[in-house]
Amino acid sequence: MKFLPSNAQRAATEPSGDRHHLKGLFQPGEVHAVYWEIDRTIVGGAVPAGQGVELSPRGVVDTKTLCERREIGIINLGGSGRIEVNGSTLAMAPRDGYYAGRGSPDIVFHSDSAADPAKFFFLSYPAHHAYESRKIAFVDVKGERLGTPAGANIRTLYKYFAPGLVDTCQLTMGFTELAEGHVWNTMPPHTHVRRSEVYCYFNVKPDQAVFHFGGTPDATRHHVVRDLEAVLSPSGEIHSGVGTAAYSFVWGMGGENQVFSDMQPAPIRTLA
Repeated sequence: MKFLPSNAQRAATEPSGDRHHLKGLFQPGEVHAVYWEIDRTIVGGAVPAGQGVELSPRGVVDTKTLCERREIGIINLGGSGRIEVNGSTLAMAPRDGYYAGRGSPDIVFHSDSAADPAKFFFLSYPAHHAYESRKIAFVDVKGERLGTPAGANIRTLYKYFAPGLVDTCQLTMGFTELAEGHVWNTMPPHTHVRRSEVYCYFNVKPDQAVFHFGGTPDATRHHVVRDLEAVLSPSGEIHSGVGTAAYSFVWGMGGENQVFSDMQPAPIRTLA
């Protein structure tokens, strides 16, 4: 577990463009996570190889289990695998999701093949209530087609954990897939003042990249993002991107308001 230093500490020691760009979350045979002070977010990746790897509170939070006072959302971005929880084993096909509610026991991740391992992306927030844990199979998720050819942003949005779909305390999570030949996401951009957001880019080809735009609308900055890298977006900052080719990204939010449309537009003419 890596703890991000406070904003004041970071300002004195790190270039501003690197503060919220997370690399190296997905390492074979390991679990890597970052604790972010904003909304007490935990974000990470698990890549089980020859044997299972456990998501536990050791080095993360001082509780008996990670979910003692937390909830977790998980989406498999790799090959087929399994999660072991409370004595049961659940198959996790590519893009399957799992919600672990408050009070859930620790989770062990497995891959079906070391040559094509599962790659579990997870996001966790504090939870005030114990909602039911459940698996969400990708084949059961109804996608929403968005965008236009003129905007180069035709994409499909898949909601996994959101009001009306799965009861959660703070977590809202899913992923978006850009159609072949389309490259823009979340443009025109927006901000959230009542929650923070995390993007994890995947299906980025080895010789391609995504330029993720953050910062405030009047002082934007960008990150050059590769496959399976994440970007943290504090409340009040935009979160938009353009790729050199089509890509996909997990989006996840936590904070005061779960209403999906609770956002503040940032018109393109205002960007600087």
